[in-house]
Amino acid sequence: MPIINSIASWLMKKRMHQIELFIKYPIDVQQEWLLSLLSDAGETQYGKKNGFSSIKNYEQFKNQVPVSDYESLKPLIDRTRKGEQNLLWNTEIKWFAKSSGTTDKSKFIPVSQESLDGCHYNAGRDMVTLQCYNNENTQLFTGKNLALGGSYKEDQFGDHVSYHGDVSAIIIQNLPKWADFFRAPDVNIALMDEWEIKLERLAESMMNENVTSIAGVPSWMLVLLKRILEKKKAKTISEVWPNLEVYFHGGVNFAPYKEQFTKLFNNDKINFLQLYNASEGFFGIQDQLKSDEMLLMLDYGIFYEFIEMTDQQNNNFSRTIHLEDIKIGIDYAMIITTNAGLWRYQLGDVIHFTSTNPYRFKISGRTKQHINAFGEELMVHNTENAIAAACEKTYALVKDYTVAPVFMQNNSGAHEWLIEFEKEPNNFEFFAALLDESLKKQNSDYEAKRYNNFVLHFPEVKKMPQNTFYNWLKSNNKLGGQYKVPRLSNDRKIVEEILKMN
Repeated sequence: MPIINSIASWLMKKRMHQIELFIKYPIDVQQEWLLSLLSDAGETQYGKKNGFSSIKNYEQFKNQVPVSDYESLKPLIDRTRKGEQNLLWNTEIKWFAKSSGTTDKSKFIPVSQESLDGCHYNAGRDMVTLQCYNNENTQLFTGKNLALGGSYKEDQFGDHVSYHGDVSAIIIQNLPKWADFFRAPDVNIALMDEWEIKLERLAESMMNENVTSIAGVPSWMLVLLKRILEKKKAKTISEVWPNLEVYFHGGVNFAPYKEQFTKLFNNDKINFLQLYNASEGFFGIQDQLKSDEMLLMLDYGIFYEFIEMTDQQNNNFSRTIHLEDIKIGIDYAMIITTNAGLWRYQLGDVIHFTSTNPYRFKISGRTKQHINAFGEELMVHNTENAIAAACEKTYALVKDYTVAPVFMQNNSGAHEWLIEFEKEPNNFEFFAALLDESLKKQNSDYEAKRYNNFVLHFPEVKKMPQNTFYNWLKSNNKLGGQYKVPRLSNDRKIVEEILKMN
């Protein structure tokens, strides 16, 4: 271990110097990446169509290349999945990260070798680098990192094979062999697709390991940790893993979970470090222990643009800006260009900067209303479609509704629906069941979280008295055509206000 620690220390010091460089020269680093990406993809179908070879600066890029979303890139992505190459990116792409879509049940985000190496794996290295940089006496390399992963599947298109799955599974499956020395559990367990069996195997294989760090979505991690405590007949995780130093978390709002994790760990020396990663890439890492701001990572092969929310909502993409023109405290929708062939791609996330020297930020939400309290990525079009389907089969009419998460203490949660009916359903229980089934059919992330009630229980649907939402709007001075009842929330503020009124 002393040799490993000395090598790791040398590598981390070298990396910290590189981080300090992009902090010092952020605009130069981003400009270099933009020109590099355009050069690499200049001979692709997309690059030729949009004249990549003639672009020399950001203004030309902004004027020549259209802002895109998944639907606009989907035809080229579908062709890539079936074996065509050099369409969006210049190297072979056979891996696709699956996530919830807006018009389709799932999106299939291309993952190139360059994005794996230059973005996701570099981010994994930087998570460790920043944890160790902030903890001089770290013993991180004396034990294992427990990383919760999903699963992946093979797709056969004639003679061509491609793969799709959770981005975590893609990362684990393609890790270099040396990385297995530091991570756990065994890949065969980590990538199992049957969660119920996987949970038991994970608990059995990890409860006697020397785990020094853990990483994963809070909702799933809670289920696993509590199962380990049951198996070990222990009261706290510190009894099971006394050398645990850090929990790297991301994917959902951590605030509702922090108290539960603090009690489970029972060790105030364990750090909670927030990550901002997605199927499309890895964007930010919390680099300070006493602040949950994240540092925007500028050398991962991603070029960033931003647009104020009012302009984004009006599709006024001529007003996109790059880092140099960012202002603190304003909500911006993110637009990214990546080393996997996403060109001026609307990510759907909203952030606001807390600092420009260096560029640190917090996540504000999504460009569209959604609930992502448990990793379910439920979007407003999902709930609207579910309401319509349930009303059609129960002869109901819905006047207004809002949905919020219910944070439970027994491993899982639920969604609470407050609905005011114009005409009540002829069978209320059937109406609620139809809502649930429709959401499962539309949204693969919701479907996964509802599996066997492990993360999400059956939704709690409540009938509200007439004029409930009118009275709520009135009490908040929001009567008038421009004001609407928020459909989806990631906290319980609105729901609690309405319930208190009734």
